[in-house]
Amino acid sequence: MGKIILRLDRMMVERKISLNELAARVGISHVNMSKIKNNKVTAIRFSTLSAICETLNCSVGDILEYEKD
Repeated sequence: MGKIILRLDRMMVERKISLNELAARVGISHVNMSKIKNNKVTAIRFSTLSAICETLNCSVGDILEYEKD
């Protein structure tokens, strides 16, 4: 079974936004945003994903990637 990889770090670099700024704009804690950025989560709320995409002006496919085993 494959897995979903979050490529949030890449998009943050492209958009020149810090972890603290993104967390504040999305409305979640710095710690939780760090876990998302570093692929340390097993789930993410659609509302959080939507807020991240809105803040970064990107689509879900820009930050989520499927990787086969």
